[in-house]
Amino acid sequence: MERIDPRLLAVLGAAFISVSAIFVSLSGAAAGTAAFFRCALALPVLLPLALLERRRTAPRRRTGADLLAGALLGGDLVLWGASIAAVGAGVATVLVNVQVVVLPLLALAATGERPSRRFAFAVPVMLGGVALAGGLADTGARGSDPLRGVAYGAGAGVLYAGYLFLTRRAGEGQDHRYRPVLLSTLSAGAVSVVIGIPWHGVDVAPGWAAFGWLAALAVTGQVCGWMLIGAALRRLPAETGGTLLLLQPILAVAFGAVLLGERPSPSQAAGCALVIAAVWLTGRTARRPPHRTEPPEAVPRTSSPAARNAVPIGTGAQEPE
Repeated sequence: MERIDPRLLAVLGAAFISVSAIFVSLSGAAAGTAAFFRCALALPVLLPLALLERRRTAPRRRTGADLLAGALLGGDLVLWGASIAAVGAGVATVLVNVQVVVLPLLALAATGERPSRRFAFAVPVMLGGVALAGGLADTGARGSDPLRGVAYGAGAGVLYAGYLFLTRRAGEGQDHRYRPVLLSTLSAGAVSVVIGIPWHGVDVAPGWAAFGWLAALAVTGQVCGWMLIGAALRRLPAETGGTLLLLQPILAVAFGAVLLGERPSPSQAAGCALVIAAVWLTGRTARRPPHRTEPPEAVPRTSSPAARNAVPIGTGAQEPE
């Protein structure tokens, strides 16, 4: 994957994640049940891949970061499912995408990586486009408890940003694709059970039809989606990675039209166009973020040992004749 443009990997990952809501809807499962099976059914696919990877690569020592990232993801999945029922799918889609703001702020606080002015100007356009794409302008307030749903959705977005940030940091300088996803999936599944059982309940026998849709959710949303996104984020600035993932709700609208026969309204189509324009504007100058800050050198790097040992002009030393 190192030879593939990380922006393309992020877009493909967002495409896999974007079908998650469709599969959850088709399964008819509650939030806790969907989150649990999403993780549990992904493990038989991830485990053999991680074992094969371990034989080919050096041991990885960032297990704690992967487990913590998975815990955040598990909380995000359960809160996101609860926000849909409480405030409606459109608003929930908008709220969870606060990650586009939170992720660069986390990178700024932890590593000093400053977002660009272009990104700051594009953020309101992005969020406005997501709001329109989610159908926020088409109907009034939805859901059983809008205030609580807003809290759930915003909390899910913050946890989602934390997951993306830890995944990005843990992947820097690493050549592991499957083990981080395996560990985070284990942790996310455990957290979804701890939160889901007392809150929504977890149905261990949802029926064969639901089981099939949840298996499709596990392969697409949990395995393929997070492997691609993890490989992309470690090679992209935080602002670019978070922005490209905004394509997820846009692609969800497109897949809903193709797979479920849902027809987007004119305002939804306009919102999709706004997000795509903002993503293009901020993502076209993507660059790989530096892993560390190095002090400036007086002598340019070169492969020649003699040149590296040369004394810079102006230091008061004698130059050889």
